[in-house]
Order: sequence, then structure tokens, then C-alpha cells
Amino acid sequence: MVVIIAGLALAANFWTDFKWFSSVGYTTVFLTELWTRVLLFAVSALVMAVIVGASIFFAYRSRPGVRPMSLEQQGLDRYRQSIDPHRKLFFWIAVGALALLAGAAASGDWRSYLQFVHATDFGVADPEFGIDIQFFAFVYPFLRTLLGYVYAAVILAFIAAVIVHYLYGGVRLQNDSGQRATPAARVHLSVLLGVFVLLRAGSYWLDRYGLVFSDRGYTFGASYTDVNAVKTALMILTVISVICAVLFFANIYFKNTMVPMASLGLLVLSAVLVGVAYPEIVQRFQVSPNEQRLEEPYIERNIQSTREAYGIADAEVTDYDATTELTPQELAAEADTIPSVRLADPSVISQTFQQMQQVRGFYEFPDVLEVDRYPDPEGNLIDTIVAVRELEGPPSDQDNWLNRHLIYTHGYGMVAAAGNLIDPEGRPVFTEYNIPPRGELSEVTGEYEPRIYYGREGAEYVIVQAEREYDFPLDPEEETEDVPTLEDAQEPTASPEPDEARAPSDSDTEGGSEEGAQEGTDGGEADGNGGDEGAEDGGSQAYNRYEGDGGVQLSTFFDRVLYAIKYQEPNILLNSAITSDSRIIYERDPLERVERVAPFLTVDSSPYPAVVDGRVQWIVDAYTTSNGYPYANPIDFNQAVTDTFTNGTAQQVGALPGNEVNYIRNSVKATVDAYDGTVTLYAWDEEDPVLQTWMSAFPGIVTPRSEMSEELLDHVRYPDDLFKVQREIMREYHVTNAEAFYGGQDFWTVPADPTTGDDDPMPPYRQTINYPGADEASFSLTTTFVPRNRENLAAFMAVNSDPNSEDYGQLQLLELPRSTVNFGPGQMQNAFDSDAAVREVLLPLEQSNAEVTRGNLLTLPFGDGLLYVEPLYVQAGGGGAASFPLLQQVMVGFGEDVAIGSNLQEALNNLFGEGEAPLPDPEAPAEDEEPAEGDADEPAEEPSGNEALTDALNEAVEAWEEAQENQDQANEDLREALEAIEEALNE
Repeated sequence: MVVIIAGLALAANFWTDFKWFSSVGYTTVFLTELWTRVLLFAVSALVMAVIVGASIFFAYRSRPGVRPMSLEQQGLDRYRQSIDPHRKLFFWIAVGALALLAGAAASGDWRSYLQFVHATDFGVADPEFGIDIQFFAFVYPFLRTLLGYVYAAVILAFIAAVIVHYLYGGVRLQNDSGQRATPAARVHLSVLLGVFVLLRAGSYWLDRYGLVFSDRGYTFGASYTDVNAVKTALMILTVISVICAVLFFANIYFKNTMVPMASLGLLVLSAVLVGVAYPEIVQRFQVSPNEQRLEEPYIERNIQSTREAYGIADAEVTDYDATTELTPQELAAEADTIPSVRLADPSVISQTFQQMQQVRGFYEFPDVLEVDRYPDPEGNLIDTIVAVRELEGPPSDQDNWLNRHLIYTHGYGMVAAAGNLIDPEGRPVFTEYNIPPRGELSEVTGEYEPRIYYGREGAEYVIVQAEREYDFPLDPEEETEDVPTLEDAQEPTASPEPDEARAPSDSDTEGGSEEGAQEGTDGGEADGNGGDEGAEDGGSQAYNRYEGDGGVQLSTFFDRVLYAIKYQEPNILLNSAITSDSRIIYERDPLERVERVAPFLTVDSSPYPAVVDGRVQWIVDAYTTSNGYPYANPIDFNQAVTDTFTNGTAQQVGALPGNEVNYIRNSVKATVDAYDGTVTLYAWDEEDPVLQTWMSAFPGIVTPRSEMSEELLDHVRYPDDLFKVQREIMREYHVTNAEAFYGGQDFWTVPADPTTGDDDPMPPYRQTINYPGADEASFSLTTTFVPRNRENLAAFMAVNSDPNSEDYGQLQLLELPRSTVNFGPGQMQNAFDSDAAVREVLLPLEQSNAEVTRGNLLTLPFGDGLLYVEPLYVQAGGGGAASFPLLQQVMVGFGEDVAIGSNLQEALNNLFGEGEAPLPDPEAPAEDEEPAEGDADEPAEEPSGNEALTDALNEAVEAWEEAQENQDQANEDLREALEAIEEALNE
């Protein structure tokens, strides 16, 4: 029964896996992996069985016919009498068990075998042997694995031979007759030892190439000692091993114990003296006293190879003498930067999304939202916070198998908010909202399918086209929730004064609870965007029947049996609504789907949804990795991508075998359709030799980059995890001089996130920035560095994340002078917390029961310096689930000066308004108002130079305020104001 049950479970998993791969169109992957595993299993099992079986067979056939009389042999007679009647059974059990173990182990190395067979040249030779890197990345690992299996087989054959010879008297522990082994036993064991030593010679020869992965020296890779001592020692040991192997084979004729013993002694002695003592002497007495000079060429190799392997060799480094003060003229020149600053923090406003757009308690948003770009109605691209409304599961009091797997099957709709706009109450300005979804986003993208059957939340599997599926709530009698929208933001509203900052009360967040959020549903607009015409009216809720091709069709009763076994769920058989038209949808997480159809890829931990060609598509960045790049410094992938966002349960990092890599490329952009689960792999880096190797092994599964639609291409961005890995490498490998690298004085570190108080590194931030020297602002991923053991700012790094830009993927590094002190993030946070004006605003909030949350501390180039911007969120204390954070204040810092304001413009006014020409109060009346009636005929006085400058600055401020309301018109006014400033300065 145990065997039958285990066999059924194995068969069910195997067949359902095949049906799943067939349903997604990647049967080639399943069959290629399967037949490769079968091949490796069969060959390894056969080799193990032949070597061990032949050794046992020969040992038995060469047993002595007459055994000497001794107490030892008398004791063994009892075992022989017990074994002999069943020796064939014992033989096949032993050989079969070893063969199965060897085959199972070998089948797990199918990736290594496929890379070996389909190896593609890198076109780059390693600096020590002059061999193309493909040998080290693809060939060398497989040869090591192959050698290891043959080693194991020979060792097991030797052990089995000794046991059989001993059991049948060929080898004796007692020396009564003067011989401890018969001639046949000596020959047999000598041959096995000779083969072992010959394999050892091959291992020594192969170890020479493994020196490029040595960690003996100051840096990773072959060091001075490796090249000048170990490499020579390995050649000597190879020759000695061959000689010893010949001596072992010669003992077939000598049949003398002294020859193999002498050979074994020579091998051990040479291994100790030549392989260990000699390199240690060179390292201690030659290299250590002169390490910097002798290791310099090998450090250079390490620097060059590491920068190439991680894609940072072409990073543009600029010496940036950041200014710490701005004149009014310089501030005016930077005015167009202000409206693009992303104030909405994706990790904080997730709670706002949850309260204002959850609609029902069983919908869910991720803890950290994503940042993408969408055009506004005027066609201007803006940073946009995006998420999909996923279904976590049925209500807790209705959580049963039927509801979880057949009725509550999908989420509903995209939710988006402008990253650079906040309404007067401190809420994000939504550009896509409610159910059915509507807003500026869908106006730009057109109608799209809003149902989310594939996502990161929900049941392990759902069965559709069976029971009626819950679609969305339908509450025609309830009023629509007052959601802040882009249309509302374009209407002029007065910003609150700084002293009006307060903790929001429960009344501020009414409707943010589940009951209030329910009021935000569309009152019966079931025929809105997204194809809701198929929904069925069920009174207070609409129902839907899945019309897609996703999942596996349960065509036969046998299919239902298989899945009932797979999920150990008899209800799959018993539910009468499940018919031959029903489909079971599983492997719903987009990361898991990409990993399954492309098991050679490592996926990024941050998939993000985008509306593409009328569907919600999950965009997943995927990497080809290797740990076989010579001289490149390896890092732990999981550790490198850990930061404030990925620590804990916020994100899950894709698994990587061994976790250690020293080569990485973002070679694939994958999409997963949220409605039918279609997985498409696009070759993003088509020149990557690792991707080319896998494309050769799995032909036809990767789509050329040229077939990406323009709409999809618009939403491609530079991946988070790759940038984190690159910044981890850049901490040390921005230093390209070997002498400076050896000293290590200029090494950096990623600062801890000062807004959380934890030791986790700051996450990189997506924002649109004006990079110094660039003609226009670019969508970028940014980070900062501080020196080791200090907190001042050392560098600012950004990468162009705009796929339509020629500079996409270009790393740019602003390196600050070491002789001057520029505040790092931790120091700037301390300046915020200790500033009197800031404390005056924050103290009343902190002394109340309000909860103050510091948002992302953004760093961006501004006026030939670096500007820090940190939004401050306030949440009603004791508000429970109904409260959410509202952005009430913005703190800014430039140089050593800090300020606070109720919005960004006001904070900048307070920061820079203390100079020669202070910026006016945005609420104050402009000085260039129309003259009163009756004074129109009086000639106006010509303004002086300072007055003209002040008037022009007033117009710049007003233009900025209008940018929040009507960007197109405001930009035109802003240009006119800037021209007026130039004219005033010229006067």
C-alpha cells in the first residue's frame, strides 16, 4: 500500500506538471529537462553499477579455494554461511542501491551538463591561461562534477573489494601464514589504487585552471603565490601521480606489497611538501613582506574582471564639487525640477491604498508599492505609484474550501496615484481608482481587462468555469467615496500654513475603513471599463464566468483524480459543478511561473503590474548568473539585495542555487498576463553568452527583443536587484587603481536607512531627476554612498531607467571631494531632528497621540549640489484600522541648512528665502497687482533692478503653484517668468 500510494503521488505530480507546461506552451522545457535528467541518471547509475559490480564480481571470483585455519576465519565462516545462499540478492541490492543514489545525484546536475554541451564563447580570454571564459563558466564545472562521480565510484569499488576479499579470505588481518593478502587480491586492489591515483593526477591537472577562483591572495583569483608556486606544484604533483599510478599497475607483475606502499608514500609526501609546504613558504617569506608590490598585477586583474562581470566597467564617473549655497538666480534656474519630485513614498502610502481603495476586506495591496511611468492626459510622463487590487481570500467567517477555491477566484482592477502630487489633505492623487476602474490612466491606455487571476496573493489554486465567481461589489445605493483625483488637483486649492499641521482625526479617515471604502465602489456601473459586460448582477455583488484560456482544463474524470491526489483534496472529485469545461489555475505567482518555464533564470524580487495592450501584465526582470567568471569577486546574491524594503515579508527574493554569483546580466524581460497567465520571455540582452547558451539548450522559448510592443517597451525599467548588486560591488570597485585598492582608504558603504532606525541599507529610489550635464530629466534609479566608518556623503549614483533613451542602463556616479564635508543621509536626518524650526512643527505632533512617519529620504541633484527631500506623514493615533498616513509636512536640506514646510515649494521657500532676495510667501499677494480703478491713467513707475528681480521671483513662485494645478499653462508662465528674471539681471 505504501508503494502504491507513493507511486500514485509521484505519477500525479509528474502528469500534472506535464499538463501545466503544455497549458503554458513550454512543453520543450519540461521534456528537455526530463530527458536530460533521465540521461544523466541512466549513465551515472550504469557507470556506478559497472564499476562497483565488476569489483565485487572479481573479488568473489578470485577468492581463495582453501583458507588457512585461524580464529579469524572460523569467525567469518558464520557470516559466509549466512550470506552465500543469498549472495546474488545481496549483490543486486548493494549495486542497485548505489546505482540509484548515483543516478539521483547526477540527475540534479542537468544544468551543468546542458551548459557544457551548449557552451557559447564569451569572446574574452582569461588573463592567466589565455583561454576563453566559456571554459571556466561552462566546461570546467562539468569536468569537476564528472571527475567527482568517477572518484566516488572507484572509492566505493575499492571499499566493496576489500569487504568481499576479507569476507572470503583474500585479505586477512591475522598474519598466520605470512601473507595478509592473496596475489589475486593484491592485483585487484593495486589496479583500483592505480586508477584512483591516475584520477588524482587528472584532478591536479584540472586544479591548475581552478586557481582563477582562488581566495588565497589579497583579492579573489589567482594570486602571486598561486601563479608562481601553486601552479608549478600542481604540475609536479600531476607528474608524480602518473608515476605512482604506473607503479601501482606494475604491481600486477611484481605482486609485492612494497611497490604500492612505496608509491602511496611518495604520493602523500609529495602532496605535503610540494603541494602545501612550498606554497606556504613562498607566501610567508616572499609575498607577505612585499604584498602590495607583488600582488599589484593580480589586483588589477581582479578589478578589471569584477567590473566587467557585474556590468559596471562603463560607469561614467564625474568629480562633483557640490555647492552648498544657492543664489536666487540659481534657484530660479532649478524651478522646473520642483514639480517632478516624487513625494509619495511607495512604502507608506500602501496603507492609504489599503484604506481608500481596498473596497472590501478581502482585497489586498502589497506592503511596498511599485513606481512606473504613465502619461497624463496632456501626454507628459509622470512617476506613478501602481498596484493591483488582489484577492487575499474570502471573508474570514466564510473561509471554506468552496469559497476559497471556486468562488473568490480573482482580484479586480489597477490602482495608481501620481507620485509627485499630494492633495491639500495630504492624500495621494489617484489616477486610477474604484471598481470598475476609471481615471486618467485608463483614459490614456484605453479599456483593459481588470480581473486579476494571476498575482502574488490568494489561494494556491482556483477552479474556474464551475461555480459562479464573485466579481466585484455592487452597491447602487451608496455614494461614491471622495477619492482625490488628478482632475481635483488641477483645481486651485490653498495649502495649509505650517502651523496648521496636525494629526488627522478619525473623521479625516472616515470611509477609509472597510465600510467607508465600500462607499467608494461604483454605484452599479457594471458596464464600465474592462469588459464588465460579462458580469452577472447578484444583488449587492456581481458574478462572473471566466472566459480565458488560463490554467489546465479538467477534461476527464482522470484529470480530476490526478489533481485530487496532487492537492490531497477529495472535494475536487465530489463537487458537481466541476465539469469537463472547468479549468484549474495554479502556479499563480508571476515569479514562480517565470522560474518554472525558465529554470535557468533568477528572477527579480520586485515584479510590477502594467497596463499593456488592453491587459494587466506583470513585468518580471530575470537574470542569467554564473559563479564561473575568472578573477571576478563573488558575492552572496540574497545578502546583496537586502534592504529596508526586502527585509522581512515585504518582498521575497528569488532563490539562487548556492546564492553566490560573480557574473550577472539582466538578459530577459518576462511578462505574465494577469488574466490568462500567459508567460512570454523576451531576450533583453541578446549578446549575453550565458543566455545564448541556454537558448541553444532550450530553442524557441525566448522571444527576440524586437517583438516587444511599443506599449510594453514604455513600461520596461532598470531592475531593482541588479542595481543593488551593482552598488554592492561599486562600494569597493569604484577604485580602479591597484595601489589605492590595496590601501582601501577610499572604500564606501551603503548608508543605513535613517528613517527607520534599523541597520538595513537604504533602498534605491525611483525618481525623475535632472542629472548634471543632461539635456532633460530622466527616469532613474538612485542611491548614495558614504565612506567606511563615516557618515558624510561620498557619492551619488544613478542609472538611466528610461527604455526609450539611448542611455538606458548607463550608470552615472557623482563622486564628491574627499577634502570637504557634505552631509550624508544619516547626518541630514540628524539635522532635521535637531533643527529648532523643524522641532517647533514636529513637537506638537509628537506630544499628541498622532503617529509621525518619516517617508523616503530622497537625494537628487539640484543647483550644482544635492538636495534632500523627506516627506513627513501623520496618522491619527488610536484610529485603528480606519486611519492612514497623510502627508502633512515636507523637510528639505541643502548643504548644512534644513527647513520644513507644508509642501515642497514652501519648504524650499523657507530653506532659500534667507538670502539676499528672499522668496515671497506663496500666500502673500503679488506686488504686481493690477492698479486700482482711477489710477489706470497714472504712469507706472519703472521698477528698480532689485524690485524687478523680486517681481520676477514672485512670478516664478506663482508659476510653480500653478504647475500643481495646470501643468501646461504653468510651464508657459514659468518660462516667461524666467525670461523676466534674466532681463532683470541684465539691467
